[in-house]
Amino acid sequence: MSGLLIRGATVVDGTGAPGRVADVAVTDGRVEAVDDRLPRGARREIDASGLVLAPGFIDMHAHSDLRLLVERDHTAKVSQGVTTEVLGQDGLSYAPVDDETLPAIRQTIAGWNGDPAGFDWNWRSVGEYLDRLDEGIAVNACYLVPQGTVRVLAMGWDDRPPTEAELDRQRDLVATGMREGAVGMSSGLTYVPGMYARDDELVELCRVVASLGGFYAPHHRSYGAGALAAYAEMVEVSRRSGCPLHLAHATMNFGVNAGRAPDLLRLLDDAIAGGCDITLDTYPYLPGSTTLAALLPSWASEGGPAATLARLADAGTRERIRHVMEVDGSDGCHGVPMDWDTIEISGSRDPSAVGRTVAELSAASGRPPFEVFCERLVADELGTTILQHVGHEDNVQTIMRHPAHTGGSDGILPLVTEAGAAAKPHPRGWGTFPRYLGRYVRELGVLSLEECVAHLTGRAARRLRLADRGLVRPGFHADLVLFDPETVRDTATFDAPRRRPEGIPYVFVGGVAVIDDGSHTGALPGRSLRRGPDTLTR
Repeated sequence: MSGLLIRGATVVDGTGAPGRVADVAVTDGRVEAVDDRLPRGARREIDASGLVLAPGFIDMHAHSDLRLLVERDHTAKVSQGVTTEVLGQDGLSYAPVDDETLPAIRQTIAGWNGDPAGFDWNWRSVGEYLDRLDEGIAVNACYLVPQGTVRVLAMGWDDRPPTEAELDRQRDLVATGMREGAVGMSSGLTYVPGMYARDDELVELCRVVASLGGFYAPHHRSYGAGALAAYAEMVEVSRRSGCPLHLAHATMNFGVNAGRAPDLLRLLDDAIAGGCDITLDTYPYLPGSTTLAALLPSWASEGGPAATLARLADAGTRERIRHVMEVDGSDGCHGVPMDWDTIEISGSRDPSAVGRTVAELSAASGRPPFEVFCERLVADELGTTILQHVGHEDNVQTIMRHPAHTGGSDGILPLVTEAGAAAKPHPRGWGTFPRYLGRYVRELGVLSLEECVAHLTGRAARRLRLADRGLVRPGFHADLVLFDPETVRDTATFDAPRRRPEGIPYVFVGGVAVIDDGSHTGALPGRSLRRGPDTLTR
C-alpha cells in the first residue's frame, strides 16, 4: 500500500515533455508509480484534478545560509514550491571559518543574513555546518565552498597575489569542503576579498573543484560596462581549469547593456559548442539587490570591515572614493558613474531611510548624495542593503529562454530586527518561482509551462548531479509541488515583499507534506544534500 496517492493531476515531469493526466503514488519518500489510473488503497489520497504536479523547484542561487538555521520552517521558500536550495553563494558564507575570521565574516554579510543575538555559532568546517542543517529544515540544501571566505582563512583581506603556501592552503580548504559534501565553489568577484583573486588563482582552485566532481559558480567582475568581458573571463577560467561553469544571476544590467542579451548568449553558445560545460541562473525581476558597501571601489575595502570604516572616517580618503564612484565609475559601480536615483535603501538600522533612494535622502537632508551614502555605511557598520534599479525587461526575457537557463531567486532573507533592519528586502525572496509560472508562462508566454518547469527542476538537478531528484519518475525522491496553472502567482511586491504566493496548495519534501492545503504543517523533512563520489547523497 502506498502512503500517498495524488489522483488526476497533470504531470509535468521536469524533462520538458508535454504534461499528461496521471495518478502518482508515493511510498517511503519516493515516487512509486506514475500511471493513467492507479488502484485505490493509499493511506491518503489527494484529488488533484485541475492541478499541475511537478518536481519541487530548485533554487540555484539562495542566500538562506543563516535563515534556515534560525527559522527552520522557511515559509518564504517552501510556500513557492521550492524543495532544494543552493547556499554558500557569491564567495561569502559561514564555513569554513575559524575563531579569528568568523566575526569579520559575520559583519561583512550581516546585510544578507542578519546577525541574531545569542545564536550558537558552534561549527567551523563545511561538514559541521551541514550537520547543523541536518538537525531539521523545511527544504533540502546544497552548499558551495565560498572562495572569498577561503581566501580570508588563507591570507586575510589583502589585495595581493597569494604566496605558494597560501595558494596551497586555499587548495586544501576547497578540497576539504568538497570532500565534506559541498557541490562546488562560488566566488563574489565584486566583493572583498574574493575580487582580489586574479584568474590564475581562480583556475588553480577550479582545478581542485573539477577533480572532485563539482562546478564553479561565480558572481563575475562586472554587470555593467565590463559585463561581456567579465563573462568571457569566467568562460576562460572554465576552459583552462576544465571545471563546469554555472553563471550566477546572469543578467545584463545598466543603460550600457540595454538590448545586449543576445551578445551574451552568442558568447556562451560559442563556448558550449567548443566543449565548455555551462549553465546559468536568473531571477525574473528588473532590480537587483546587494549591500551598499559593495558599491565602494575595491581598494577602499581592503583589509576588512574595520579598515573600510577607518577609510570612511578620513575626509581625504572619502573625497578620493567619491571621485572614483561619481566621475570615473569604479569597479564597485560596475564601471558606470554612480546614479544615486537608482540606489534604494532596503535595509538599515534607520527605518526612515528604508524605501527611499540615496538621491531622495539627499534632497530631504540638503546633503550631497555621497555624504548620505557614507553616513549610512558608518551608522549601519556596513550592514546596509539596497535595491539597484538597473535592469532591462528585454534582457530578462531573452536570457530566460536559453536552454542552459535555470532559476535562482538570489533571495536575501535577513532577519528583521526591532531597529527596522532589512524592513523591505527584494520580493524575489518570496516570489521568484510563482512569478515565473504566473507572469512569464501564463501571462506573457515567454516560456511554455513544460519548458519553464524543466528550467526550474530537471535542468537544475542535472547541474547539481542529483541522480534521483528533479523529475517525477518512479524511484525518485518525492520532492513535489502541486499548483494551479490558472491562478498561481506571486503577491510579494517591493512595498510588501513578504507576501506568500497564491495557487500552490501542496508541497512535499521527501514525500512529507510541508505545505498542505495551503498551510505550513511545521514538518522539517529537509536535510543537507552532500556530494558523494559520483552523486549527491542524503
